[in-house]
Amino acid sequence: MSIFDRFLPKRKPVEIKNNIPKEKENLRKTFGVYCNKHHGTKSGKLCPKCTALLATVMTKINRCPYGITKPICDRCEIQCFGEKQTKEFMEIMKSSGTGMFLRHPIMAFKHKMASLSVDYSKNEMEKRQREKEKAKEKNAKEKAKAREKAEKNK
Repeated sequence: MSIFDRFLPKRKPVEIKNNIPKEKENLRKTFGVYCNKHHGTKSGKLCPKCTALLATVMTKINRCPYGITKPICDRCEIQCFGEKQTKEFMEIMKSSGTGMFLRHPIMAFKHKMASLSVDYSKNEMEKRQREKEKAKEKNAKEKAKAREKAEKNK
């Protein structure tokens, strides 16, 4: 502990936010918009098919291996559902996008920004991985050249 520690601001621990309740609410509203538009239901109520799919989605969200730090479902690397359900879920998410911007603009904007941040972080991770691979290749080439010089000098 130095003399300056009491003058410097204290570091706050990183807060981990529980994204699951917000994600569930977003999905309920998205399913409501989709079912209202495609199946003719009224006031956010769902048809039996959409209700069953939403129940499955909610169950899978509760069992998500990421826990409270889970990413947005449509950007997640782990597919929790079967192939058919994943296809239906993605169809609902894609087709209700414009309706969500009209009915729930702030929520839709926040969701879009969160998905863009997930895409950005994935791209940054891939970029760092490529840079590491290039550095390893360059290092391996330099070592090979050093070995060749050492053998020639013998």
